[in-house]
This record gives sequence, structure tokens and C-alpha cells, in this order.
Amino acid sequence: MCAAKVTPLPTQDDGQTDSLPGNVKVMRQDWLNVAMDLLVSDGVEQVKVLTIGERLEVSRSSFYWYFKSRQDLLDALLEHWEQTNTAALIGQSKAPAETITEAVCNVFRCFVDPSLFNNALDFAVREWARRSGKVRTVLDRSDSARIGALEEMFRRFGYPQKESLARARTLYYMQIGYNTADLKEDMSERLKLLPDYLVAFTGKKGRPKEIRAFEVFAKSVEERTVQ
Repeated sequence: MCAAKVTPLPTQDDGQTDSLPGNVKVMRQDWLNVAMDLLVSDGVEQVKVLTIGERLEVSRSSFYWYFKSRQDLLDALLEHWEQTNTAALIGQSKAPAETITEAVCNVFRCFVDPSLFNNALDFAVREWARRSGKVRTVLDRSDSARIGALEEMFRRFGYPQKESLARARTLYYMQIGYNTADLKEDMSERLKLLPDYLVAFTGKKGRPKEIRAFEVFAKSVEERTVQ
């Protein structure tokens, strides 16, 4: 439930820079951001040092100030994905909540806020995993950690272990499938179904104040991302 927007990576500058026209400095972050754009838009095969350098309008020598090799760059992209998407979902599953429906709303925040969870990047990594055993291993580990966190969320609210796992898988895989389908659905239409989604995932009705709080959050994100 979020827009396909690339989250900028943290700046890591070792003091060495190349220059863009207008004396704009190119840092490690710039190489990573363009690499992530290419991964999302064109797939991992197009994440090439020469291509990134041409987009940045700098020589390839700048790349080797920050990375040992193309593989080093790919490893950095995969690490970023784990430290953002996976960490965000796990973090939201542990956020304070008075009820299971409020807890699920916390998780839903990931899927409407691209600053928390980048759906386009998640899809790109899944496509990448089809071509790489190493990435498949990392993806499987990440999926297990995400589902484990959701299972623990349900158990925290008194659901039996087996049911918690089933509900965690249902919630997680439905959301992954929803994102993959890339439905062009207006936020207001999606919010109309929120009370029913909560019943479907938890077996309980959400409290009006929980639903309202999520609606306010989602609309604020929508306003921020369209600016």
C-alpha cells in the first residue's frame, strides 16, 4: 500500500569526490542512489558502473573511491534493503498498541508510507532473487524474520501459536501480493475497506479511534508524497 519511491541512502563520504557540472560533488550516496534507481526500473543486470557513471556525468574512477567492485555495490544495495524495508516492518510490528487491530494498523503504516517501506525496491529484490542464489538466501531469511515478527505480534495479543503463524502468513503474503499487483487504487477507496481488512486479518473489529488515526496518517502521507 505505498508509492514506488526510492528512499535515499545515508551519506557516507570519505572526503574524496568527483564533480558534476556546476561543481556539485558526487559521493558514495549518489552512486548508491542511481544504482537503486536502476535496480528498481531496469533490474540488476542494468546496475553497471559505466551506466551509473554516465548518469552522474563523472568518470568511473570516482566509483572505486567508494567501492571495491560492482559486487561490493550490489552487496551494499542488498544491505540497505534489509536495513530499511525489513527493519521497518519488524519495528512496526513491535510498536506500542492496546489491541491487535491497532497493532495491525501500525504494520499497515509501512505499506502507505514510502519513507518506511519501499515497495518498488522490495519487488526489485524479489526479481533479483530469481537470478541469484545468494540473494534468494537473503530474501528467504528476511521473509522469515518478517513473518516471525508478525507471528509474535499476534501471540502478544493472546492468539494460539499455530493460529498466530497462519494469521501472520495471511497478512504478510496478502500484502506482498497486493503490492506486486500494483493496483492503481485511490487511497480513499482503500481506506473504505480498512475496517473489513482488520476483521479479515484479526477476527476482531477495529476501534473507531484506531481507524481514524490510521486514516489521518495515510492522508498526511499522501499529501506529503504528491508535493
